[in-house]
Amino acid sequence: MPARPPVLAVRRAELRDAEALQAIFATPDVQAGTLQMPLPSVDTWRKRLADFPAADYLLVCEADGTVVGNLGLHSVSASPRRRHAGSIGMSVRDDWQGKGVGSALMRVALDLADNWFGFTRLELTVYVDNAAALALYRRSGFVIEGTLRQYALRDGKYVDAHTMARLRPPVAASGEAAQRKSTRTLRKRGGS
Repeated sequence: MPARPPVLAVRRAELRDAEALQAIFATPDVQAGTLQMPLPSVDTWRKRLADFPAADYLLVCEADGTVVGNLGLHSVSASPRRRHAGSIGMSVRDDWQGKGVGSALMRVALDLADNWFGFTRLELTVYVDNAAALALYRRSGFVIEGTLRQYALRDGKYVDAHTMARLRPPVAASGEAAQRKSTRTLRKRGGS
């Protein structure tokens, strides 16, 4: 009988996840694919989790009860002019990449962004050579908006990154949408 697929569950990170997050960020592909520094300590992750802003979300994905990935969903700015924009950053433990963890995290993050945060713009940065992440982001509706040359130092060399965004039209209140449609109909008919 074939092995059953793992049960993936996404939830908000807790202090007890510090060791698992340290283990994720200690893997070579995650180090190469993020801006995190090598050799993270568990204490560093405990402090990050304890100090994480309440308005932001740090999600983790468990596979059969073991944390194997994470995604941060953050407001870009407190400015009223940028309140509509959020940013994400994610990582999946090396041995769990390509097994649906990133997709599970992205589904929950997009639901939060669209239906609870009210973000109409989500932004992210991804290294140009991270093909798997680029494919996931494109499937999730992100498009490349630009390339940042010599964006970050990685393993002694500067690497480029793409800036990507996903735009979602603002959702009108139920009465507003009907009013706009009615106004457009009147204008087409020559009414006021």
